[in-house]
This record gives sequence, C-alpha cells and structure tokens, in this order.
Amino acid sequence: MPGFLDQLPKNTIRCFKGYKLLWHFLAIILTYIIVTSGFDWFYFISTQKYILRTLLFPAVRLGMILPVVVPLILLAIAALRKDLKIKNAAFALGQAAILGVVISSFYKAFTGRIPPPHFFGRDALVDTSHGFRFGLLRGGMFWGWPSSHTTVAFAMAVVLWELYPENKIVRYAAILYAFYVGIGVSIRIHWFSEFVAGAIIGSVIGAVVGKSFQHGRSSIDPQQANDLASKT
Repeated sequence: MPGFLDQLPKNTIRCFKGYKLLWHFLAIILTYIIVTSGFDWFYFISTQKYILRTLLFPAVRLGMILPVVVPLILLAIAALRKDLKIKNAAFALGQAAILGVVISSFYKAFTGRIPPPHFFGRDALVDTSHGFRFGLLRGGMFWGWPSSHTTVAFAMAVVLWELYPENKIVRYAAILYAFYVGIGVSIRIHWFSEFVAGAIIGSVIGAVVGKSFQHGRSSIDPQQANDLASKT
C-alpha cells in the first residue's frame, strides 16, 4: 500500500510534465478538428445500428466494473500466492484507474460537453455535437469530454503493456479490451472525439504509472519486498 499512495501525487504531476503535456494538447486539437469537421455527428448517425449496439452493449458496464474488480482480484491472488509482482501490478492498475477518473473528471468539470442522444429517435435529428458549456461545473462531471470509460480503460491497458513486455497475450488482450470499451461507449454515451481524447490521455496516464512501477519508483524496493513477503 505505501507504494500505491507514495507514487499517486508524483504520478499525477508526471502526467502533465514535459512532453506529456503535448499529448493533452493533441487530444484538444484532434477534438477541435473532429467536432468542427462534423465527423462526430456523422459517426453518431452511422453507428446507430442494432447489431453494433447489441455487440457493444456490455462495454459501458464492463468499463465501470472491471477497473474496480480486477485490481481487487489481483490483490487476493497475490496474497494467496505471496507474489509481489502480481501485487505490484494490482497497485499499478488501481492507481491508473484512479488517475484516469480524476483527470478526466477534472476536464469534464470545465468543458461541459453535451452528450449525444441516448436513444436514436426524433431528438437525434438535431446535431448537438458542437455543444460545449465551458465553465466550472456547467455540465457536471459525469458526462462530457473526455470519456472517463475510455481514459481508464487505456490507462490500465498501457500499464499492463509496460509491466508485461514478455507476455503478448496479456498485452494484446488489454489493448483489445480498451478499444472495445472505448468504441462501445462512443456509440452509446459519448461522442467519437471523446473516445479519441480519452484514448490519448489514458495512454499517457498508463505510460506514466506503468513505468513508475516497472522501474521500481514505487516504494517496493528489495528490502521492502522481503518485508512484504514475510508479512503476507
């Protein structure tokens, strides 16, 4: 737990430090291009197909449940096996999920992006994809730009990509999961540009957290590793 808490403030700062800040600007620029070009609305209209909505329906719930459940399951497995590597991965995934929620919610609090219509019907004939309500909490912190589901999914996927360079199954399964969640929410509760921005920002978070835990910048050093192993 010390490794999880000690690195949380530092990794929050690292997500905006140096060249990583440029990725945030890229997410903003791409959003502007996608919105002003009309692609957000075109994508929304084009993807309102029954088969797509059916296949991608679980994405919203999976994107809410797995970020909580997976770290807890890994912690339980780590305790049973006395495996510090799995414990380290659980801490990293948990931290990535928290940062994903916090950072995306911070942006949402100021952008106030109007979400797409939940049901494809008469209301969906009105293009609301250009709707932003800039200002503090004008649009709340639940809906809006970027997609928190996507941000968290990509943050956790990139963490696994960093921590398991030798395991192709884990790496590619994690990336596929992130795209499934991101694309799933982009045809139901978010605009396409919010998926794109969430994927970029989430990847930055995942890279920061993953490298932090991979290179031992967490407080789990060799001496603490022995202590943890003896206590588990």
